[in-house]
Amino acid sequence: MEKALKQHSINIVKVVLFGPESTGKTTLSKQLARHYNTVWVPEYAREYLQDKWNNFRKTCENSDLLPIAKGQIKLENALAKKADKILICDTDLLETKVYSEEYYGGFVDPELEKAVNSNTYDLYLLTNIDTPWEKDDLRDRPEQRIEMFNAFENALKKHNRPYVLLNGTKKYRFETAVFEIDKILQSRHHLLRFSDDLTDLDLHFLHHQSLDSNIP
Repeated sequence: MEKALKQHSINIVKVVLFGPESTGKTTLSKQLARHYNTVWVPEYAREYLQDKWNNFRKTCENSDLLPIAKGQIKLENALAKKADKILICDTDLLETKVYSEEYYGGFVDPELEKAVNSNTYDLYLLTNIDTPWEKDDLRDRPEQRIEMFNAFENALKKHNRPYVLLNGTKKYRFETAVFEIDKILQSRHHLLRFSDDLTDLDLHFLHHQSLDSNIP
C-alpha cells in the first residue's frame, strides 16, 4: 500500500461520519468536535472538486479518486496530532470507495482497496436520508438517495465496521452519537491528549532554557 494512503498510528478514538450527500455529516462533525473540545477532519474531496469546478467547470472523474484519497489521509494524519482523545472525521476512504463503485461501474483502484482494508476506525455514524436535500455545485442524484444509502450501509456490513444509524432531528442525532461515543471513551485508557503534547513541548523548552542558562 502506498505510504500516502496509510494512517499514522496514534492512541485516540476515531469516529467517522458516513453516509450519502446532504445528510448532515458536516454539521454533526462540527457539533461533536465542539462538544468533545477536539478537532474534526473536513472532507478533502469537497475543496478539491469545488476548485476543479470553479476553474475548469468539470465534475469528478475516476482519475480524481486516488488524489482525493491521498489528500484525505494527509489531512487526517495532520489533524490527529492535534486531537484531544478523539478525532471526528467527516469522511474516510471507505466512503471514497463507495462512490468509486457506484459512479464508475464497480471499479476501485487496487491501492484504494488496500488502504480501505488497512485503515481502522472505532465507530461509524451512518446518517440516514431523512433530511432535506440541499443542492449545490457538487451534489447530484437526489432521486437516488435510497440507493446510495443502501450502498453505504452495505459497505459497512461488508467490511465489518462498527456503526450506529442516526435518524431524526439534529438534536436526537447528536444525543445518539454522544451516547455511543461516550461508551467507547469510557472503555479506553491513556488516550492521547493534545494538551499533554503541549506540556511535553513546554517542559522540553524549559529544560533547554535551563541548560542554556548554565552555559558560561
